[in-house]
Amino acid sequence: MSESQKPNANERNSGFSEGLAAPGSKALPGHIQARLDRLKLTPGGAVDSAGIPWEGRDLSGPGNPMHKFDNDDGLADPDLVAGVDEFHRTGDEAAVVAGLAQAKVYAAVTPTVVAPVEGAHGLVGDKEADVALITLSANDGRQTLPIFSSVERLTSWHPDARPVVVYAPRAALAAVSEKAELMVLDPGTDTPFVIRRPAVWSLAKQREWIPSYRNQEVAAQVSQVVELLKHVEQVRIMPAAGIATERADGAKLLGGGSGPELHLEVTFGAEVSEAERQRELDYLQQVLSHDPEFLELVDSLHLSVGG
Repeated sequence: MSESQKPNANERNSGFSEGLAAPGSKALPGHIQARLDRLKLTPGGAVDSAGIPWEGRDLSGPGNPMHKFDNDDGLADPDLVAGVDEFHRTGDEAAVVAGLAQAKVYAAVTPTVVAPVEGAHGLVGDKEADVALITLSANDGRQTLPIFSSVERLTSWHPDARPVVVYAPRAALAAVSEKAELMVLDPGTDTPFVIRRPAVWSLAKQREWIPSYRNQEVAAQVSQVVELLKHVEQVRIMPAAGIATERADGAKLLGGGSGPELHLEVTFGAEVSEAERQRELDYLQQVLSHDPEFLELVDSLHLSVGG
């Protein structure tokens, strides 16, 4: 899920998730961290993701408000299906995230032995067991939470995994608590869809996600930095090639990839030396990579020099 091509001096990728320098490493936005602290979303925490104590609860019975999915059919949520269909029809990857905002999804868990015990004749049994949320490692090393639109897709991907139905924003909060910066919808299918860090955080905050390449706030932040650069004539903002995905039928979709996400094409004056170009490119990259507001909205950046 990462770019394998090494950029040259005039063409580079910045994976902000890895941090270009220690002062620019990201902390969780305060509102997300506060909510996680309030809910105590830690392994073995005393409460669930609704802030309700686990002890003494009865989750059985139809209509129990403690369990909204007693009668779940295991099928894909209509809102999510509509969002994915719109993405395939129009290329708007924000439609998938918007569909997830009100949709149920399925997380994958596996049983984990906490305390094995040796019985008669040396046989080992499970004295205590727990379940563990499955996470993946992306090509760039980032933790990724897989989620699935249906039980069938989950069990096809991992026959031994158990599905846990949850609203997608709660899954996003679980991803944050597991230090997963990405989520991937329906891995192992013809059309997996990567939900990048800013979209994961937007789901966790239950706010609309606007892709960085068409976000006016991002454009304004870039413009503020460009105004400080003497030799830059123009900066074009566009989607980076790293967000593209390809369906099994060969159709290319501009969305759902893991990044680089935002492409800035920087144009200099004709008489500008290579050294001056390099200096201003370095300045642009460093300032943006240390701007917390920019980092919250942009997952990864690709810079190139225009003709």
